[in-house]
Amino acid sequence: MRRWLVVAAALVAFGAFNAWRHREVAHGPGVLTAESPRQTEPADAHVVRHGDFELQPLADFSLEARVLSRHDYHLDAGSALSPTDLALGWGRMSDTAVLAALDISQSARFYSYRWQGEPPIPAPEIVRSSANMHLIPADAGVARALARVRTGEVIELAGHLVEARRADGWHWRSSLTREDSGAGACELVLVDSIGPAADAVEAGAAASP
Repeated sequence: MRRWLVVAAALVAFGAFNAWRHREVAHGPGVLTAESPRQTEPADAHVVRHGDFELQPLADFSLEARVLSRHDYHLDAGSALSPTDLALGWGRMSDTAVLAALDISQSARFYSYRWQGEPPIPAPEIVRSSANMHLIPADAGVARALARVRTGEVIELAGHLVEARRADGWHWRSSLTREDSGAGACELVLVDSIGPAADAVEAGAAASP
């Protein structure tokens, strides 16, 4: 009986944490992060061994962005490497007034958005100012930090855009531009650090508990 009580308590605790993690952080209108992601040639291009995978750095990468949506994966081909996708927005795609006019969702490693009537900002700007990113935690500490990230939060992330390969021939390559969309347009990021932005400009922000 005690064993089942422990299991039940663990399931309740996990359910509560999962519900909290998916409860959106609310903000008033206004651009929360204006700067686009920063991408430079890799300072160290040596292949990184990560479990069963070899990761080739393609670029050093960092950003400050609003989390538009998160989706966790457990069973697809990439889940052993990248357990979480974050859809991220910057510029006017971090503005609550813009996001309120969009229906945003994630599935099957894609991020999608829809609107009724006219888009709140030009469609090419949506493409340039947001992206779906497949995140690879560099270590257990980063994995724990990633698990705490909530939709609506403004985060800072630093790491590397990579190409991943496995001995059986499976591979996965990051996009290297924010100008693309559709298949192959997502970033594959080896994440060295992730967490709440320390200096986010939260115009009219009213963060939920």
